[in-house]
Amino acid sequence: MKKNNSNVEPSKKKSHPFWQFFWLTFLVVSLWYAWYSFYAPSNDIAWTNDIESAQKHANDSDKNIMIFFTAEWCSPCRIMKRQVFADSEVMKAMHAEVVPVEIDIDDPNAKALVKHYNIGATPTTVFINPEGKVKDYAVGKVGKTKFLEMLLKI
Repeated sequence: MKKNNSNVEPSKKKSHPFWQFFWLTFLVVSLWYAWYSFYAPSNDIAWTNDIESAQKHANDSDKNIMIFFTAEWCSPCRIMKRQVFADSEVMKAMHAEVVPVEIDIDDPNAKALVKHYNIGATPTTVFINPEGKVKDYAVGKVGKTKFLEMLLKI
């Protein structure tokens, strides 16, 4: 005789408290990291996205131009904005030495500039003179010390 198991429900096994704690902790840490990766504090740097006006301003003020190629989705760009550009020493040096330009590589209006400087990755920091000649550049996230060295040597 065959036994009919259609009325028998499988037993639900309760997970161990360790795994509940583990997954809750994992969720909290993951959410914090996602927020941290895209958080960029405000700063007092007067960014522009117009290279022509930056060149005119650089000529008038006898400064070089710093172009920061970035994107909305770029996590290293946000980290650089948080760790480098929000620093008071960096802000002071930038105001004294360069006209800062921030270019979003995903902006259709910036395609010619991205192509002209052969930008293939973000962040890319390019220092140019008012005529557009490259004086120095860095591809990838740059720390505060290296950034200040680059800024002060141009």
